Parts: sequence; structure tokens; C-alpha cells
Amino acid sequence: MSKEQERLREAGWKKWGPYVSDRQWGTVREDYSANGNAWGYITHDIARSKTYRWGEEGIAGICDVNQYLCFAIALWNKRDPIIKERYFGLSNSEGNHGEDVKELYYYLDNTPTHSYMKMLYKYTQQPYPYDQLTAENRRRGRNDSEYELLDTGIFNNNEYFDVCVEYAKAGQEDVAIKITIHNRSDVDAQLNVLPTLWFRNTWSWGYDNTKPSLSAIAEKEISIKHHELGELYLKAEGNAEMLFCDNETNLTRFTGAVKDGAFYKDGINDYIVNKANTVNPAKTGTKAAVNYDISIPANGSREIRLRLSPNSNASFDDFDDVCAARITEADDFYSDLLVKDNKDKALIQRQAFAGMLWNKQFYYYDIHQWLNGDPGEPQPPSSRLTARNSKWQHFNNRGDIISMPDKWEFPWFAAWDLAFHCIPLASLDMDFAKRQLLLLTHDWYMHPNGQLPAYEWDLGDANPPVHAMATWKIYSLDKDKNGGKGDTVFLERVFHKLMLNFTWWVNRKDEAGNNIFEGGFLGLDNIGVFDRNTHFSNGTHLEQVDGTSWMAMYSLNLLQIATELAVTNKSYRDIAGKFFEHFIYIANAIGSGGENNTGLWDDADGFFYDQLRMADGSIQKMRVRSMVGLVPLFAVQVLADSAITENPIFKGRMDWFTANRPDLAALVSRWNQTRSNGTHLISLLRGFRMNTLLKYMLDENEFLSEYGIRSLSKYHLHNPYSVKVDGVDFSIKYIPAESDSGLFGGNSNWRGPVWIPMNYLIIESLNMYHDYYGEDYKVECPTGSGNMLTLKEVANEIYRRVSKLFLKDENGRRAVFGNHEKQQTDTEFKDHILFYEYFNGDTGQGLGASHQTGWTGLIANCLYH
Repeated sequence: MSKEQERLREAGWKKWGPYVSDRQWGTVREDYSANGNAWGYITHDIARSKTYRWGEEGIAGICDVNQYLCFAIALWNKRDPIIKERYFGLSNSEGNHGEDVKELYYYLDNTPTHSYMKMLYKYTQQPYPYDQLTAENRRRGRNDSEYELLDTGIFNNNEYFDVCVEYAKAGQEDVAIKITIHNRSDVDAQLNVLPTLWFRNTWSWGYDNTKPSLSAIAEKEISIKHHELGELYLKAEGNAEMLFCDNETNLTRFTGAVKDGAFYKDGINDYIVNKANTVNPAKTGTKAAVNYDISIPANGSREIRLRLSPNSNASFDDFDDVCAARITEADDFYSDLLVKDNKDKALIQRQAFAGMLWNKQFYYYDIHQWLNGDPGEPQPPSSRLTARNSKWQHFNNRGDIISMPDKWEFPWFAAWDLAFHCIPLASLDMDFAKRQLLLLTHDWYMHPNGQLPAYEWDLGDANPPVHAMATWKIYSLDKDKNGGKGDTVFLERVFHKLMLNFTWWVNRKDEAGNNIFEGGFLGLDNIGVFDRNTHFSNGTHLEQVDGTSWMAMYSLNLLQIATELAVTNKSYRDIAGKFFEHFIYIANAIGSGGENNTGLWDDADGFFYDQLRMADGSIQKMRVRSMVGLVPLFAVQVLADSAITENPIFKGRMDWFTANRPDLAALVSRWNQTRSNGTHLISLLRGFRMNTLLKYMLDENEFLSEYGIRSLSKYHLHNPYSVKVDGVDFSIKYIPAESDSGLFGGNSNWRGPVWIPMNYLIIESLNMYHDYYGEDYKVECPTGSGNMLTLKEVANEIYRRVSKLFLKDENGRRAVFGNHEKQQTDTEFKDHILFYEYFNGDTGQGLGASHQTGWTGLIANCLYH
């Protein structure tokens, strides 16, 4: 067992970690406006001067699990109008494709206890082009690409600093901090480096006015006193100036009010940039920075060392030994996890895992308090009481560490993203992965009616129900890891809550009671011809293939869990039958049932389509070949014969359907036939329909790209689909890169790009089909090639293509970097990987959020194949 694995078994090693957000401004939590304009209430410009209510942000930030105390870095190149203490990016309305961070930073390493962490930030020596980035992106339209920091040319002459930040724990609360600054230019350059320490403001809201303190007790030492943390010390090496102010809103800036003896949140910024008298000469406060004003020679480096410790006698004598030991132990921990015969794969995997761990964040949101305001603050507008999330007043997490999709672009949990995150996280820290899945099922998250919270912009949105899928996957991984002994306590805890959630789905999203699920966001943003939450005035409503298929998958996931629990607890035997019955009726609805017995399958095209049901009962197929029509592939489960024969109640229910409803039994693939390997297949797809779906999916002129399965068929590049509903024209066409639509904020696109989580589900499903069919079932891949492959071989081919997004090709280029030559060829760029939200369906270039190591972190799993 490695040292890191030993630390995972000890309580306390995760007390300090990378839990500081990359962006707190522009979040729903901090929005107290009357109109719900979160992006406008606290902007990037306002953020340096206004105290946050619910969390903090920083560059390379760390904090304790309650975020009482934070540490991060700030920088000043002597030319910018402000110090760089937070990442810059555009708000949703400023970007031509929605919000977007305009910085270059990379998560390079991290261990699950955060005993060692490493990240890199690239800071310009020339004035950072704030205005240029804002103006050019505003000028560009939806059909233009985003204007990125590299596009400005500011890195062309290597006039920048590489700022590498490393944390190494000497103990559970003893952290060695090393900041190494490399001057990549050919001339000497000056820089202010400001390691910064501050308390989250907990004293201004009218609940507990106990105020912690930071005080200089020596020339290079700060005493940290907090009523919950106790006393700690920050020690610094080298020549530096101690600067102090308070983490409190600058009233003078916003109201003109002057308060004697006040040193506000932006005091250090104003002192450094404007030489203003805005830091406390008494050297005490609730925010402090150690100001290193340094000159770095051309192509040279400078190292800064600090130590955060509860030990007043802590020194720098063992600093290098601690750092070296933690790096060695991190290497040892990952040696068993990474691909061993391919250095490039191992590099990508390690950075993917690092990004997963760096994207942990302290998340605090008490909706009742948020809606009603705080005693110590002015009352918010009364309109808030019926506004966003007002039906979720039970939601009160009081601060949790949660895996975020991307701590800048999406610094809030998202229900279905989180389920995918847990799969790669399970390889690193099984306990954390389990706790994340349990988190959203707690009473203070889950709605009393059984709905799981979606995300803070609208907790009541409906995301695909993938929680059970992830739960079973993680349970199975854990069971395999422990020699066949599964954590049934965990499985049972999640299962009971998911039964409530399943009931919510059935009651709320199947309003007609015909097992066809209607309306709802369902997580695929703009994949529809129109916003799928739309309510039409003429009574038309949308019946969704994917909504119905997700529910079929959900039924089978819960069936699988119930059969597992029934092995040791007979009370679960009849529950397995319940979910089998749900699945049968959903299969009937999607295949040939529903009102008027139309189903969602189209025999002429051999594809599943959404359909519009008019007020008079007539229907119109929405003939769009999209990922929506492939989701039925996910509704598959392979059961061992013993799971049926040793559960007489379940077997009896299956036999009843065979005898009494052969029409329904015929819809479901081979569930009543035992394969020679002793398995049964339960699936929405029988042979013919699966063949036709796979023919489309594996056609390079349709779904199959060089880099995985596209979200919309390329057929629609030259064959857009149009429809008129309620007097309004709607259309959809293949768009391989960013969206040309403002739907859902316009910052993602499901009309052509490759999305890794959907490819992952396709691959997992194909492998399940192969577990039943084996070598006997082969399909042409690619379609028209004459190359016949088993379904497992098809799955591996998709793995290979998805992996090409990140792996170097024969010319040493990575598809993910597109045409950015600096990233493709420069030694200081080309091996620092960015894990984007989605990828160009033709070229593989990364698009959208650039640090979405959340579900894009699944690439770590893909690279094993």
C-alpha cells in the first residue's frame, strides 16, 4: 500500500485542499438583484471591492473544508490597471458564445488527500488585454469563433511568466508552499508576487459577529487566529513586505461613504497599483499579503517559499525534503493507476486526474437565508420570494466539498455531471466518490417530492437520470476491488432515495400516463429544434425519445441494484419485478405504444425520433438524426441466470408477461432466453432495430467522426430540418463547433460536436451487448467499409477515436489544440493539456469550458483501452 493510500484511511488529511473556487462573481449565490441578473450584480470589476456572502475565489487557491481561511496568489506585472488576484473572463452577455475564461492555467498534479498539488498559471508581461478581449468578443457574432487570449498575440515573443504553484503537506495541517516563477522572455522582467491569506467573511451578516484576525508577529510571520481553526502561522522566506486590510466591502467606492480607520478588501490592490494609503499600518486585519517585489533575469527563475502551520516553531529546514517526499509518494500512488506502456497516455491521464481533484470546491447555499436576506444587511427586494429557486427553501447544505464541472465556467454542482465525475474519481478515492453520489440524496438537497436538484440557476430543472447508472458502476468497481465483497450499505442507502426520485419522474414527466416522457431540459441543451421546455399556446407538446429512453435505462439500473440487494435481503425480490414491469411498459410506449399506438420508432427511416403531439391527437415526427435517437442503446442490462432463477418472485413476474402479454414480451430483446454463457439480455432493442441504429451511428457521413460519435448527424449539414409550431418557424442543422444559437446561454452546442460522457455511455452499452452476444454478433464498422467487428471491437474503436482528441498524432500534434501553433509546438505549452467541455465534430478541437475535467475526465478511463 502506498503512503497516499495510507493517508486516505486516516481522518484529517483532506482538511486542507483546493476548495477555493476559480470564480465567485457572477454566480446565483451572490446575486441579490431584483431581476435575477446574476452576471450583472457582481462583475469581475466589482469583485475586487465587494465582499462575498457565500464563498471565495482565487488563483491556485486552497482553504480548509469549512472555508474559514483561504490562501491564493496574486501578481502584478507593473503595467496592469489591477493586480491579478482572480481569473478574468467574459460574462454570458459579453461573450459571443456565452461566458468564457480568458486565461491560461493548467492543473498539473494532485493527490486525493491533497498531500501534493501543483498548478501552472501563465501571466503576461505586457499589459493584460482586458479591453481588447472584451471588445473583440462583443464585436464577433454567433457564427464566429471565440477570441481567446492566445489570439491576441501577447505570448508570441514569450513575454510572459510561468508561475508554478506547489503545495506539499508535512502534516494534516502543515503545508509547505512553493511558488516558482520562470521568466520566459529574453529580457529581465519585474514582478510583484503576492501570496495572499484571508478569512471568508462570516461576521458581517448578523448571525455571529466573532471576527478572526491576522497579525504580523515578526518581520516574516503572520499569526492567524480563528475561533474554530485555533491559531496557525504563515511564515515567509526572503525580503518581503507584509500588507494588511480587511475582507469587507469598500463602501467608499460604492456609496461614497467614508469610514475612519477602514481598510477594505481592495486595499492591497490600491496600495500596489496606485500607491494609495489603503493598507493597515498596524499590520493587522482579515486579509493579508506577503509582497515580493522581484526582478527575474531573462530566461531565469525565482523561487518563493512559505509555510502554513499550526506549529509556531515550524521552519524551512525540512522544506525541500517534504516537497521531494510528497512528489515521490504521488508518483508511487499513480504508478498503479496510469497506463504503463505509453508515456503520452500516462501524461494525459495524470493531468485528467489532477483536474478532477483541483475541481473540488467548497459550496455553500442556504436558500431560505438567501431569499429572505440577512439581519446585518438591507432586506432584498420582495420579488425574490417568488423568484428563482423559491420552491426549494428546504435546500441548505451549510458548506460541502463538491466536485464541480469547471470551477470557473460552472462553479456550481450539476446533478448529471456529478454522476459522471464519480466514475474517474472512484479510481482515486472510492470513499469520496460514494459520498458525492449520496450527497444529492440527502434530505437537505433532495426535494421532499423526490426530485434531485439540478443546478443553482434552476434547481427544479430536469437532468437525465444517470445517478443509478453511476451508483451501480461505482459499486461494481468497489466490489471487484475488494475481491467480490460489495458495499451493500452504500448501495441500499442510494437505492432507497432513488426509488423516491423514480416516482417523481413517473408522476411529473409522464403527465398523460402513457409512459412517453414529455418536455424538460434533459441536459442536452440545444439538441432540439427548439427549447424543449417550451409550452405552446395551441396545446402542442413534445414527446421525447431521450426522456423516455433515459427512464428505460433508469428502470434497468434500479432493477440491477434490486437483484443485487435481493441476494442477501429477500425483501428486495418483488422490487426487482416492479422495475422490470416499468421497463416493459416503457418499451411498449417507445416501440409501438403511447396514444394512437404510434411509438417513437420510425420504420421508414429505421431511427427513433421525438414527435410533436397536437391538441387534436395527431402527431408529427421530428425527423432529426441526433444523439436523442441513440439514447435507446443505453437501456440495456445483462443478468446472470441465477439473478432470475434464485428470485422466484421476479421470475414469476417475467413468466407472467411471457404467458399473458406476449405482445409486450416480443418488444424486449431476449430477456426470456438464456445464452450459453448463462446470461439474459434485457434491452429496448431487438436485432433489426439495433442493426439499423448502429448503421447510422457508425457511418462517417452521419455520426462517426475521427474523434468519436457526434451529437448530431453530419447528414444535416446539407439537409437542415425545419418545422413550424404555433406559427413559429424552427430549424436545426449540423454545426460541428460552437453554437449559432442563444439557447441555454449559447455557451454549449449539441448540434454536431463530440461529447465524451455520451461516448462513454455508448461504449459501456456496446460492451454490455457484447457480454451477451459475444463473438457471434458483428456489424460493419465503419458503415460501408466491409470491415466486420464484434460489438466489443466497435467499442474499442470508439475508444481509440475519442483518445485521438488528446494523444499526439504522427506529427506530434494534438487535435484538442486545433490551429493554435503555440500550443502545438512550443515546449512550454504542448504537453499541458486542457480538458474542454466538448469537441469539434470534424477536427476534434476543444471548445466550451476549458477546465471541464469533470465529465471530460472520463478520458482517463478511455485511455486504459
